[in-house]
Amino acid sequence: MKYTKVCVEAFSYTLPEEVVSTVDLELRLQPLYQRLKFQEGRLEILTGIRERRLWLQNRTPGAQSITTVQHLLEQTGIDTQKIGALVHGSVCRDYLEPATACSVHNALGLPSKGYVYDISNACLGIVSGMIQIANMIELEQIEAGIVVGTESSRSLLETTIKYLNTNYAITRKSVKPAFASLTIGSGSAAVLLTNRNISQTGNRLLGGMICAQTNFCNLCRSDTDQSGGDAMNPLMQTDSETLMNEGIAAASRTFEPFLTEIGWMRRDIDRTFCHQVGRVHQQLLFDSLELSMKQNFSTLEYLGNTGSAALPTAAGIGTETGFVPNGSRVALLGIGSGINVVMLGLEWNKTLPTTHPANETIEKIVRQNS
Repeated sequence: MKYTKVCVEAFSYTLPEEVVSTVDLELRLQPLYQRLKFQEGRLEILTGIRERRLWLQNRTPGAQSITTVQHLLEQTGIDTQKIGALVHGSVCRDYLEPATACSVHNALGLPSKGYVYDISNACLGIVSGMIQIANMIELEQIEAGIVVGTESSRSLLETTIKYLNTNYAITRKSVKPAFASLTIGSGSAAVLLTNRNISQTGNRLLGGMICAQTNFCNLCRSDTDQSGGDAMNPLMQTDSETLMNEGIAAASRTFEPFLTEIGWMRRDIDRTFCHQVGRVHQQLLFDSLELSMKQNFSTLEYLGNTGSAALPTAAGIGTETGFVPNGSRVALLGIGSGINVVMLGLEWNKTLPTTHPANETIEKIVRQNS
């Protein structure tokens, strides 16, 4: 895919209030750890995740998405009458119907003449929404559009902890599919895309490449479809090792065609933002693509895996804190269960100033992890 008319004005994000350390999780997992004789500190060593965050009880995905988009609108100052699409792209949503995008659209007072819907694509929901909005802008169906999503991990963590502590049939081998759920954190992110004619930044979306390896669709799977927040009792089963290896293999097959499509070579890439899964996964991915980890902005150490919000949140924090100089070529590298791969290329020319309420906290955290 190639674009000539599309700009990415800004990424925005909001962070949950409650911080849960990996040490705290392991303390709650003492029945399991003692039964299977696991060593404390195992989870952080395996994942590189020191902490993750949770929304306050009963905070719905839609309500948080409204706040995140409000920050985005304040930062960009766009005339909301120009917004022709509002897409909600997270795994978590308020109800089976109507679309969570509807309540977000209504609360923000966006134009009635617009596309309003949810999109679901595991950890690539928001990035997939970016592509759909970019397509509409390129076809001149709309002037601008927003994709937003909020992931809530509290129910998954609580259900997983209870399952691991009370299921006495679990062995060192059978526990592995549930362990990936302990890496999940909550987060919310939004992206504004516009036609070049009304862009303030000139942050061009050049194009990208996609790849679907759906023969591996059973490697990471939840139980039956559920929606809502704290009432959910989800459990995930993940073959983490195979998913990691096959996801990286799919990314490797996609990367060269991606570079060819947008006219780049490896050395042209200045900065990268990727889906945040775990430390080992990131290192193997960048080794496979022959890229330097120094180019990448990581948030998994203090946010964990925030699903569809992970990549755009990293981009939001990275651009806000000066990680991306003006004139940078930026690669967005997304891998999601399914297996799906999405890679997009940006020419980043300007970061709009923000009065983000989490700015001081984020700058402190980024310094601690740099």
